[in-house]
Amino acid sequence: MNSASTVRRLVASGTSLGLSTIGLLAFFGVWFLASASGLAPKRVLPSPSDVAVTLYQISVHPFAGYTLEQHLTSSLERFLAGFALAAAAGIPTGLLMGWYAPFRYAISPFFDSLRFVAPLAWVPFAALWFGTGFGGPILIIFSGAFAPCVINSFRGARLVDQHLTEAARTLGAGHLRLMAQVLLPGALPSIVAGLRISAGLAWQSLIGAELIVVSSGVGYLIVQGQGDVAPAVVMAGMAAIGFVGIAIDTILLMIQRGILRTWQGAVQ
Repeated sequence: MNSASTVRRLVASGTSLGLSTIGLLAFFGVWFLASASGLAPKRVLPSPSDVAVTLYQISVHPFAGYTLEQHLTSSLERFLAGFALAAAAGIPTGLLMGWYAPFRYAISPFFDSLRFVAPLAWVPFAALWFGTGFGGPILIIFSGAFAPCVINSFRGARLVDQHLTEAARTLGAGHLRLMAQVLLPGALPSIVAGLRISAGLAWQSLIGAELIVVSSGVGYLIVQGQGDVAPAVVMAGMAAIGFVGIAIDTILLMIQRGILRTWQGAVQ
């Protein structure tokens, strides 16, 4: 039975990998033909080889003041700071909203109003309050990443068995101990799922902020490429954004799977 299941998983994995490869080859084939045939001029759509060469060039030689690695480092520093701040504030807020009704009623109107404001709507305030400093992008990243942390933590807290919280209270657990030892472990799968969503929105919000309020970073590199009429630089920057985004999501997915395995083992 286990052997059959293993074979089925291997076949499914091979099929998925094959289809993904076909899709990528088709995408790059159409892109190459469109560029090589002149259907799309190079000033509009550089070829894949032009973008690859440009990626190498901006990795070795500075563009817009820095190499690609330095731009990525600046972007990742801002991303990590804003994402960590959103998680540190959003997870306890969501748990409290799910556990303590008066707090939920007090916070919900304010939170529900703000979570529908697009992160880029904060750009004018970020520019006014922080200029091109470190704080402006952090504000925009926080505004994009905070809501998913709160919502998924709230949902996770609501799914915790009420008998567990009642038993903990009966045994004399205080508020902080109840949250740390009952609510947080019980809500953990939902919290980690929310962090993946939050990270994606944080990375997108960062790039939007870097188009406007910074003087370094991948978004800034793209703006400078557009200003220099260098579409290959723009597409190289977009490729770097995509690669880093996939890497961030892959890391969080691995963490999520590890936590879920541990959590399910503890439950069983």
